[in-house]
Amino acid sequence: MPGELVIYEQPLNERMRIFMRLEHLFSQALYNLRGASVWDSRQTLETLIDILNVFDRTDLKTEVLKELERHTASLARLEQSPGVDWDKLNRVLDEIEVLLEGLYNYSGRIGQALRENEFLSTIRQRSVIPGGTCDFDLPLYHHWLERSPEERIRDLERWLTDFEPIRLAINLILRLVRSSAAPAPALAAAGFFQRSLDPGIPYQMLRVSLPATSALYPEISAGKHRFTVRFLIASRDQRPTQTEEDVDFQLTSCPI
Repeated sequence: MPGELVIYEQPLNERMRIFMRLEHLFSQALYNLRGASVWDSRQTLETLIDILNVFDRTDLKTEVLKELERHTASLARLEQSPGVDWDKLNRVLDEIEVLLEGLYNYSGRIGQALRENEFLSTIRQRSVIPGGTCDFDLPLYHHWLERSPEERIRDLERWLTDFEPIRLAINLILRLVRSSAAPAPALAAAGFFQRSLDPGIPYQMLRVSLPATSALYPEISAGKHRFTVRFLIASRDQRPTQTEEDVDFQLTSCPI
């Protein structure tokens, strides 16, 4: 499949689903953080609140520690395998060790200082109301937004720093998962593909690749024992329908 590809990913467990959502939110926050406009700062702060809401639902520090330790054990077993790139393996193991040490040394609940910040808490409470962060609703927020871009960015950087150990760990975990398998060619007959999953292999993620020029997109459904991919004709005005043509695509089943 020559040319640029678009990759569609599907997490295969709840832990991976949360990690990928946080990856998305962190990327969004850091992108908007660079902007100098009031709307950039608003978007960064709204994303920061979304991140806090995700952290409130589960003990992410424990989840990330478990995943890092699992990867350490998996990679350590590779030391006995022939043809292993020792330098690369040791660099990754060292990187994991540094992240583990940082998380173990992090005292308290991640994001707790932000939960106790009265300014952020007020905005967080109002943000659940459509348009609830208007200037007349939150004059203190309006006052902050009228500060210089440099001052706003410094505040946002300081607040986001609280999540940096987790962000770095999640980035590494997802990088290892995505690189744990090579894409293989596959064919969806009449736009439909199904395959069983080996229950003895801890698959973490599926990746489906299509040419960027394709008029199709995949709808991926996965359970413990099998997964299906339906290729739909993209439409922004009508209900998408499954193609009746055979579809060549690339499939990556990430097992690490």
